Amino acid sequence: MKTVKKRERPAETDALGRRVDSVIGGDIDPRTDTAVQILDALGSIPSVFLSSVAPPLSIALAGYLLGRVREVDTEPLSTVTVYVLLPALVFETLVTLETGLGTAAAAVAAMVGFTTVVGALSWAVSRARGQEGTVVTGAAMAAAFPNTGNFGIPVATFAFGAAGRSTAVLFVLVQNLLLYTVGVYLLSRGGSGTDRAALGRVARQPVVWALLAAGAAVALGVVPPEDGTAMDTLRLVGDASIPVFLVVLGLQVESMDLGVTVRETLPTVGLKLLVAPVVAVAVAALVDIGDPTVTAAFVVLAAGPSAVIPLVLSIEFGDDEAGPASESDSVSTADYVGTVVFLTILGSLPVVTGLVLLAELGVLG
Repeated sequence: MKTVKKRERPAETDALGRRVDSVIGGDIDPRTDTAVQILDALGSIPSVFLSSVAPPLSIALAGYLLGRVREVDTEPLSTVTVYVLLPALVFETLVTLETGLGTAAAAVAAMVGFTTVVGALSWAVSRARGQEGTVVTGAAMAAAFPNTGNFGIPVATFAFGAAGRSTAVLFVLVQNLLLYTVGVYLLSRGGSGTDRAALGRVARQPVVWALLAAGAAVALGVVPPEDGTAMDTLRLVGDASIPVFLVVLGLQVESMDLGVTVRETLPTVGLKLLVAPVVAVAVAALVDIGDPTVTAAFVVLAAGPSAVIPLVLSIEFGDDEAGPASESDSVSTADYVGTVVFLTILGSLPVVTGLVLLAELGVLG
């Protein structure tokens, strides 16, 4: 991630800033500047929706409609994504990322801290409700891992520029490392597997090897040219992972009994939409990332909808049923996670938009 400086306000905002300075002398009502900033931020809501929420929703809708007219098995699609598409995306992203150690280290600490706290809260809620098996892990992953990729990168870029995009990409890398190590282990261990079998699954994950290979390539200085054939091929394969994720989400939603799964998932959805943003603000304050723009971007990214990767991993590694005691109310781990992803995509827009508004007003960061 590039070392970023404090975000500079555009020219028209600087002009407003100078007007506010002149208020000290009694020339202008200071409330005028705040009102203009609020109106400007509210005016960005349609752009945020069209550029960041509508595209992933439309792709998921295509998957849903496909599931209505054809019977499609999601497991082979998930396998291709986990073993081919995502490793290419992770490797290409990591070797082309420029890092500034100071801000990056603080941001990584905040990301890991946020994930740990929200995951622990979700685990406690699930256990208090009598849930067991891989649904406990699936719910924790859905609550703790926001969609920092196809949702977060456009939102962060739109709101915070290059610093926001770099923060989102770093968040993606931290999430992939945690999901494909700790996440795969817990899903494997939460079923009928042993510790040894779960660790074996982690070691066999191509994403883990892609992370190691990317780190070695950067350390040894043997990264292929960014505009060369090798990187173009990796980029082409990796970019395909995002729409496939969303098609799988749409197919999974189509196959669900939403009446049951929505009721079951409401506590996790509430945790993701209402509690997780508060945790992000608290963690950012405790860690003191240092750069106000990166801090605001981190909070906005953490408040986004649930990531789709936990759904793919739940299909690949989750057990068949993971509901409470009543068999009639039990849902599979994949259905549980898929419902959380779907509902948080719909519910996150006002939350994310409100946080972007607060960032524009200088409250965050």
